[in-house]
Amino acid sequence: MKAYVYGPEGARISDVVQPKPKGTQVLVRVRACGLNRADTGMRKGHAHGAAGGAGTVLGMEWAGEVAELGPDAKGVKVGDRIMGSGAAAFAEYTLADHGRLFHAPSNMNFEEAATLPVALATMHNAVVTIGGVQAGQSVLVQGASSGVGLMAMQIAKLKGAKLVIGSSTDAYRRGRLKEFGADLAVDSSDPKWVDEVLKATNGEGVDLVIDQVSGKVANQNLAATSVKGRIVNVGRLGGTHADFNFDLHAARRIDYVGVTFRTRTIEEVREIFAEVRNDIWGAVESRKLQLPIDKVFAFDDIDRAFEHMEANKHLGKIVVRV
Repeated sequence: MKAYVYGPEGARISDVVQPKPKGTQVLVRVRACGLNRADTGMRKGHAHGAAGGAGTVLGMEWAGEVAELGPDAKGVKVGDRIMGSGAAAFAEYTLADHGRLFHAPSNMNFEEAATLPVALATMHNAVVTIGGVQAGQSVLVQGASSGVGLMAMQIAKLKGAKLVIGSSTDAYRRGRLKEFGADLAVDSSDPKWVDEVLKATNGEGVDLVIDQVSGKVANQNLAATSVKGRIVNVGRLGGTHADFNFDLHAARRIDYVGVTFRTRTIEEVREIFAEVRNDIWGAVESRKLQLPIDKVFAFDDIDRAFEHMEANKHLGKIVVRV
């Protein structure tokens, strides 16, 4: 089968052996894949958790059809249209744990379905399960113009947040954030953005920050968060190391929690997917929760898809059709 593999000379489409499902695994005939920021690092040889390095089939988000079931796989049957996340997505066939996938709604094509699994699982966990958002609260999403950022704002609104603030350093994308739930859009590269947040919250700061940037905005996030507020760190786009104002953190009594899928067990991931199904799946099926597709590329043009992502001018998801 064809797959996009990282090797000694970089990533390229290669012929590899088609995998065989074992245990609770499902063999998926992949029809479309969504690109994610972590893919760009792995394409350059960087590890993502335990994955990465020479011989790695890249990709972590897909939509397709069930082709074969492992002996212990449950909840799906051959021919079902599904979408999910996991390793080795950029291929004609991939394996997925039966608890790490969703049935693709009948009103979505494969390209649309491939945009959702990572964003839904990541941001339902960050905003609802860990962030504990409640109706009437205020939420700030750092890096809001990414696919997962757009989903975070929509989930916050769905859960009744009275004020949703999104950040983007790009003026065009910042101008479109209101289409996806933002009541206010701020430029996190502008030193005055904290003042804008405080003004919008009557000087109190937001109840919850979903932070995909960290690094350079860490202390500003503390200043923009209310006393006894919460910061959920889900990314490092602003760098992995930075100065941190521990006194301000203590004075505001902020709960600061880091989350990632890289160190979660399969049991934890299954629980996260189950929580999405149980809590917000109706909004997915009704298309209340959805992501824009910036551009679709053919599998043979996957290098161009990555160049498009690295240019950092897109809004929403970049999709590869397999």
